[in-house]
Amino acid sequence: MKRSLFFAYVLLLIFPLIGGAKEQPNVIFVMADDMGWGQTGYRNHPLLKTPNLDAMAANGLRFERFYAGGPVCSPTRASVLTGRSHDRTGVLSHGYALRLQEKTIARALRSAGYVTGHFGKWHLNGLRGPGAPVLADDPRGPGAFGFDEWVSATNFFDQDPLLGRMGEIESFSGDSSEIAVDEAVKFLDRHRKSDKPMFAVIWYGSPHSPFRASDADRAPFAHLDPESADHYGELVAMDRSIGTLRAKLREFGIERDTLLVFCSDNGGLPKITPETVGGLRGFKGSVYEGGLRVPGIFEWPGTIAPRVTDHPACVMDLFPTVVDVLGLPEEVMIRPLDGRSLRPLFPGGSEVPSERGDPIGFRYNRMRALIDDRYKLLTTDVGAGFFELYDLVNDPTESKDLAASESEVFSRMKEQLLAWDATMDASFGGKDYPEGKVDPADPDPVNWFETDRYRAYEAELKSRPEYRRYYEGKRPGKGKKAKE
Repeated sequence: MKRSLFFAYVLLLIFPLIGGAKEQPNVIFVMADDMGWGQTGYRNHPLLKTPNLDAMAANGLRFERFYAGGPVCSPTRASVLTGRSHDRTGVLSHGYALRLQEKTIARALRSAGYVTGHFGKWHLNGLRGPGAPVLADDPRGPGAFGFDEWVSATNFFDQDPLLGRMGEIESFSGDSSEIAVDEAVKFLDRHRKSDKPMFAVIWYGSPHSPFRASDADRAPFAHLDPESADHYGELVAMDRSIGTLRAKLREFGIERDTLLVFCSDNGGLPKITPETVGGLRGFKGSVYEGGLRVPGIFEWPGTIAPRVTDHPACVMDLFPTVVDVLGLPEEVMIRPLDGRSLRPLFPGGSEVPSERGDPIGFRYNRMRALIDDRYKLLTTDVGAGFFELYDLVNDPTESKDLAASESEVFSRMKEQLLAWDATMDASFGGKDYPEGKVDPADPDPVNWFETDRYRAYEAELKSRPEYRRYYEGKRPGKGKKAKE
């Protein structure tokens, strides 16, 4: 009897070592597509109700100053996966391919014993055009960057989409946001009783144009112009899907074992009424606050103290935060990094740092910006040499340029920005990789419907209304600068 008790005691002592993987938290990243900083109920939007995001914000850490990786979508997606500013990774703008030499959070977590899944918009494989199913032979699809399972589109996707399930084309019915969450929930359900923790990435196609909402979701906005009504209807469905996801985490009994993060990939859109950016200056495509500042919420019941913070944070912080939480070696990330761990913010009280310290840099085409705890330096054309300085604490709408009156701050931040920009040039040239160069060379962005890879599916794809006009050459922006 005593001997049996002794062995039982020994098993209790060693069980944590055997079952250590189960003690690793699940991680879920959720990201909207073109949702502005002002488009939530908790920010007192005049029309849009987002009860599920509001509940998540009330139960988690809500960032008032959370930033995308860049002012358009593909760059931010590259920054989420790598912890680095997008130009370092080769993703200069929408439709550029992520370099295979980059280390991603999915690869790091898979090596740490996680099962990994991607659901929704991908847009890191060098393909432009509306979202098409990601194919099995795509050399830069989700599987190439560490995802075990995926149900994905090359770009934005709307009602009743075609998606690629591990490369096989599959037709879906219903709202795109609810479809992405439903697939992620199935993934969580399949793996929740295994020894492996789970990493899921849910990248919506909403509320990106073209705007297509159900009649019921559009109804509260019937007095708006048709595009605005559909745009806001898409956000209603997206919020409902977040409610489904959070409810399933509770149903599965894993909500206290899961770090759930929500954000958007860039600032809000112009020409939508009511306006999308909560009174900020600029929209998607600019480095003013309206183009970069986005909703940001971290929820982890029992670990993250619910509150609102003005601490500046960005999507580049996600990978370093998870590395810190799990105690992974820093070698799983490539340096230089542009993000830092936000884990010190998780508890409440006096131990939380009041300042970020390291500034956040942004670079898109000829635009540059640098944000610290209080000030922001920016230029819309780095070659022209004209810079603007704003006090974001006292002037979040960037209405008063302080470049002349705050000369010391201006000089310090300009020197910091130009030094950071030089490191970006080195990274883009491949200096961060062991080879010291980009290998293989970055492919040029191309429309997927003009590639040989999709030619075998042309008859099926041409029959779809969302693709027909592209095949017929009536696509938006033909002869002009390509649109996302």
